[in-house]
Amino acid sequence: MARSPRVGSLAQIVVAAAAAVVLIVVLSAVHLLPQLRNPFAETTTVRSEPVILKSISELSRYEAASGSFEVVVDLTRRTSLLPSFLEGSETLFIGQGTDVAFVDFSGLKSQAIQVSADRTSVTVTLPKAQLEPAALNVSQSYVYAQQQGLFNRIGNFFSGNPNNQQQVYILAQQKIQTAALQSPLLTEAQKNTEGMLDGMLSSLGFQHITVTFGRASA
Repeated sequence: MARSPRVGSLAQIVVAAAAAVVLIVVLSAVHLLPQLRNPFAETTTVRSEPVILKSISELSRYEAASGSFEVVVDLTRRTSLLPSFLEGSETLFIGQGTDVAFVDFSGLKSQAIQVSADRTSVTVTLPKAQLEPAALNVSQSYVYAQQQGLFNRIGNFFSGNPNNQQQVYILAQQKIQTAALQSPLLTEAQKNTEGMLDGMLSSLGFQHITVTFGRASA
């Protein structure tokens, strides 16, 4: 019977401690105290060296038009000996990308600009518009659907890179490049370049302006 007061006081201490913990959690939840951190939360740390400038290039061209493209890549891999549920994969990839058409001024010679004796007419001969390599927008491109055979899933698990989609990215970039070449992008670039020169040369007093496009620059 002599130990009852100690048991009671111990119970009171436990209850008081529990109440204090609950109070801290509640105050933290309503932002009256700093937020409590989850001790098991995952954190990400990025470490990198300073960016190094390797070269500077002078830009001697006019970027006259750009186009945005979307492509669907359906990449299927199969083997002739095993059924698809064991070996093989099918990936449906949605690629978003852009391409830029430009006219290169860097190789122009003095004879590329012919001015009449009375300085009212001018003829400018430029190389044909060219396309930049297509750029795939990685942040907006994604795998829409994917199916893999059992052996492929096991192989990806042990390789440590289950999301390796390098081939579909390359195929998407190539398809966008082809689509840009077949699009009106080059024609639009030359039209915009002609309009830009017409406005600029008109402001210099020329009344008759002719812009022609020859071979693409090397």
